[in-house]
Amino acid sequence: SANIYTLMDSLDGVLADIMADIDSVFLFAPNGAFYERFADAENVVVVASENTVDAPQFVELPIEFTNIRDRIRFGIEGAMETDLVAEGNTVACFGSIFTGEVDSAIRVRVNEDMRSGLYDLFTNSRADPNVIRDVFEVALELGRKGQKGSPVGALFVVGDAGKVMNKSRPLSYNPFEKSHVHVGDPIVNVMLKEFSRLDGAFVISDSGKIVSAYRYLEPSAEGIDIPKGLGARHMAGGAITRDTNATSIVLSESDGLVRAFKGGELILELDPEEY
Repeated sequence: SANIYTLMDSLDGVLADIMADIDSVFLFAPNGAFYERFADAENVVVVASENTVDAPQFVELPIEFTNIRDRIRFGIEGAMETDLVAEGNTVACFGSIFTGEVDSAIRVRVNEDMRSGLYDLFTNSRADPNVIRDVFEVALELGRKGQKGSPVGALFVVGDAGKVMNKSRPLSYNPFEKSHVHVGDPIVNVMLKEFSRLDGAFVISDSGKIVSAYRYLEPSAEGIDIPKGLGARHMAGGAITRDTNATSIVLSESDGLVRAFKGGELILELDPEEY
C-alpha cells in the first residue's frame, strides 16, 4: 500500500505540473457534470460540436476529429482567431481519447505556429462551413466503402464555382447542368458516389449546389508542393485553390486518405477508417 501512496503522490505531482500557471482550461466535448466542476474557474473554453453546456466561451468543432492532436489544434486555433487565447498563453486541455469519459489531460503552450489553417479551412472559406463539412462526410464515406468494394479516388472543389469553371473544361456531359441539387441531401450523396467512378472533379458552389461533375482542372501547378507519392489529382486539387478562392477535398485512390487544400497548401489529412 505504501507503493500505491507513492504512485498517487507522483500522479498528483504530474497533474499539478499540468495545471501550474495556466491561462485557460480547454474542455473537449464535456458532459454537464464535468463542466460543472469548472463552474468557478475563469477562462474555461468548451470545444465541441454543439454547446450543450451553454458555455460563454465556445469553439464549434465542425467534425469530430478522432486524432486528438487535430482536435486540440482546431480548438486552440479557433480560440486564437476569436481572441480567447493569445501567443505565449499556456492552456490545460481535458478530453476523451478512448472511453467517451474524460481520460486525458494535455498541457499546451500557444504559439503562432499553431495557426495551421485548420480552423480557417472551415470558418473563413468562401463556402458555407456546413457545405465543407458535408463534402468531407461524402469523401470519408466514399473512402470507407469504396465503389463496389474497390478503392476509388475523388476530387471535390468547393466554393468560387464560377472561377473554377473558367479554369477547367468538361471531360463529358454534365449530369448536374440543369439540376438544383445540393450536397448533404442523402439522394445527392448517392449520386456523387456513383459518379465518382469516372474521371474529373466535382465543382460545388458556396451554398452547396452541385454545379458540375467530370471537370478537368487546368490551373498552373508551378510552385505547388504536395507530398511525395501523390499524383495529378492532388496536384490539380492543390493548384486550383491557389488560383481561386475554392477549397479542395481529395480522396486518394492509392492510400485511401482524405486531404484538404486551401490557398495552394495542404491543410488537413484524415483517415476514413477512423471516422
